[in-house]
Amino acid sequence: MESKDTLILAIDSSCDETAAAVVRNGREVLSNVISSQIDLHTLFGGVVPELASRKHIEKINQVIARALADAGATLDDITAVAVTYGPGLVGALLVGVAEAKAIAWARKLPLIGVHHIEGHICANFIEHPELEPPFLCLVVSGGHTHLVMMKDYGKLDIIGRTRDDAAGEAFDKVARAIGLGYPGGPKIDRAAREGNPHAIEFPRAHIEGSPYDFSFSGLKSAVLNYLNHERMMGREVCQADVAASFQNAVVEVLVSHAVEAAAQYGVDQVVMAGGVAANSALREKLKSACASRGYRVYYPSPVFCTDNAAMIGVAAYYEYQKGARAGWDLNAVPNLKLGER
Repeated sequence: MESKDTLILAIDSSCDETAAAVVRNGREVLSNVISSQIDLHTLFGGVVPELASRKHIEKINQVIARALADAGATLDDITAVAVTYGPGLVGALLVGVAEAKAIAWARKLPLIGVHHIEGHICANFIEHPELEPPFLCLVVSGGHTHLVMMKDYGKLDIIGRTRDDAAGEAFDKVARAIGLGYPGGPKIDRAAREGNPHAIEFPRAHIEGSPYDFSFSGLKSAVLNYLNHERMMGREVCQADVAASFQNAVVEVLVSHAVEAAAQYGVDQVVMAGGVAANSALREKLKSACASRGYRVYYPSPVFCTDNAAMIGVAAYYEYQKGARAGWDLNAVPNLKLGER
């Protein structure tokens, strides 16, 4: 390794993936190792926080060792250690934070705490070397739905947010209601391909006075009411049509808010981030809407949409360059707000 290179060892354990990565100079991913717990949590229909924490403890040393080996690096080559410290499940976050602090302290390395959602946004830098701020980002994940202006590296303004359920949370709940199970997002995406997106007209929420905010609880209730009504009437429910119609309602609102916000804020770059950014219908609709307005659209490959440590390493690089360092009192902050430090 050349001494002028900045190598970040990054760790993410915010939910149910134990992840470690080595990132060189902010944009080059040398390794990205993810140990998923999906099979375990599928048995329970969702993530069980205590089980997630125990699995992180079991896996984290192995995952870090593998990330270093895949990168052809040792801890002697590492410039700094980065870790997600929020938001997320508190027990899960604590495993990663404790591990990162231990490595940084033992090796006398700088420690950098990273906001998980900022990491998701920065995932776009991995495969798009030409992408630079400013841009508008649509963040859509299991716990968050935000419209964010990234003015510069590390400088984020939230211009829209969900008032209730996040988009990914709504996907999970509807998937469960129509019998698809967990994880809901990919299963609804697959089922919707076989269905008619206009079979059922579900509502699209618009919030008076807050044009870029989102609300999905009414939509979720409308789907549940539809299912209950059809079952009471003894009619068979077409799973694919419900999935497609629900997905269409979510995607229309996400895309319309994003392109309208881009126009108002005068940016011609729109990016997506978070697990729901892997949704095929959302990608196609956003691409089409942006093309019609002359905007460039960016989104990560699916592996960088879901939780991973490479994105944390990218975000950490820009924090490191600015001189940001965490103290040994760094702690897990499960409800950490975007823009907070």
